[in-house]
Amino acid sequence: MKKVKVFITLKESVLDPQGQAVMQSLHNMDYKNVQDVRIGKYIELQLDDSANVAEEVDMICDKLLANTVIENYRYEIEEEVHS
Repeated sequence: MKKVKVFITLKESVLDPQGQAVMQSLHNMDYKNVQDVRIGKYIELQLDDSANVAEEVDMICDKLLANTVIENYRYEIEEEVHS
C-alpha cells in the first residue's frame, strides 16, 4: 500500500475570502505580523501498489479532488503503509 498526501490550494491569482477573514481575525487578536493567509485542503489516500501511482493520483486530482481552473495541487507519496 502507498499513502498519498494531497495538498490543494487556490491559485495565487484567485481571491481567498476565507483566508482574508482568518487574517483579519488574527490582526484583531494582535498578530499583526501575519501578512497573508491562504486556506486549502489536505486529503490522504491509500492506494494499492502499482507502477503508475503518480499517474493515477494526477488523474484523481484532475477529475475529482481539485478544480484545476482555480486550484493547484501537489502530493507526496509515502512508500509503504502497513495495516
